[in-house]
Amino acid sequence: MDVKYAAREIVDQERSALVSLSHRIHADPELGFEEEKAARWLCEALADGGFRVESGIGELPTAFAARGGDGPLHVAICAEYDSLPGIGHACGHNVIAASAVGAALALRRVADDVGLRVSVIGTPAEESGGGKILLLERGAFAGVHAAMMVHPAPVDVAEPMMIAWSQFDVHYRGKEAHASAFPELGINALDALTVAQTAIGLLRQHMRSTDRVHGIILKGGDAANVVPAHTCARYMVRAEALADLGEIRAKVMRCFEAGALASGARLSVEEASPSYAEVRHDGALAAIYRRNAQGLGRVFPEMGPMARRAAGSTDMGNVSQVLPSIHPLIGLGCYPVVNHQPEFAAFCATPVADQALVDGAVALAWTAIDLAADPAARSRLLARTT
Repeated sequence: MDVKYAAREIVDQERSALVSLSHRIHADPELGFEEEKAARWLCEALADGGFRVESGIGELPTAFAARGGDGPLHVAICAEYDSLPGIGHACGHNVIAASAVGAALALRRVADDVGLRVSVIGTPAEESGGGKILLLERGAFAGVHAAMMVHPAPVDVAEPMMIAWSQFDVHYRGKEAHASAFPELGINALDALTVAQTAIGLLRQHMRSTDRVHGIILKGGDAANVVPAHTCARYMVRAEALADLGEIRAKVMRCFEAGALASGARLSVEEASPSYAEVRHDGALAAIYRRNAQGLGRVFPEMGPMARRAAGSTDMGNVSQVLPSIHPLIGLGCYPVVNHQPEFAAFCATPVADQALVDGAVALAWTAIDLAADPAARSRLLARTT
């Protein structure tokens, strides 16, 4: 308990700097793979805290790894810091990043006392692009025994349902013509997309309750009096597990094929991101985190049927398929304001969010300390290799 008390004291001492870091990232949102300022600020904070920092890992300029401690048990804390187009940090990645730094600073001071090696892995492009997947493939998680992070949300959840996704761009190519004088000479690529979206709407009746399909039109044409010769849409399909994605994606693809068949346009499909796997929470780690968070006064409401409701997706799912991981949600108490709303972005720079980042940092640090101190937990994790 003395070590855990010391870890909390360190976070409390760093509170002002951590809150400032969170607000700084929040005020200057950057999109995936473009998070140059956020990555630099995080690296500076970790270097000042005694970490050995390497920037640009995995051939990703805005990824980094910060290492500290020489113990046998290697715990990685994942930092996210990308934002959403148009609505900034409406998923609260500024809170995630600051919590990761806070936990790391606390653990760096006690790592050798408890036998820990600590890494903060800066993972760009979580919202779209799969930075963690690329880093996983390129060896950034090699030698790590457990990975963890906290993510802001309306309420605290220790093991949230995080489902798999596949994301792709659909292109239709037809033929221009004057839309009034010679429409019969055109092939309307926007009609193809309209047919496809109508078919997808009808498909929803025959999807599993945990399946999702949604998208946006990236290009609908160039002028109202020209038959659109090129349209493009970005779509996501989601399923409870990666193994289930193929079935729903095949059905959705038939809808896009119907658009091409009906209009005469040519269809092509390009992958827009690596596929995200579902999060496989390590139950033992999640229980330790929950106990520590409750010790800080966090409350985990009984979710009832909501517990099985299909939720978001994250590239942390791919990490969790390879090594023991947790991705708990830390609540801001803001429902019905929810993630990916401008109102949620505003919430992520309030005193409530500031307290959540401090609690998240302490809970993560305490969880890592408990893993190192518990012989059974330590042995189980040390027996694994990545």
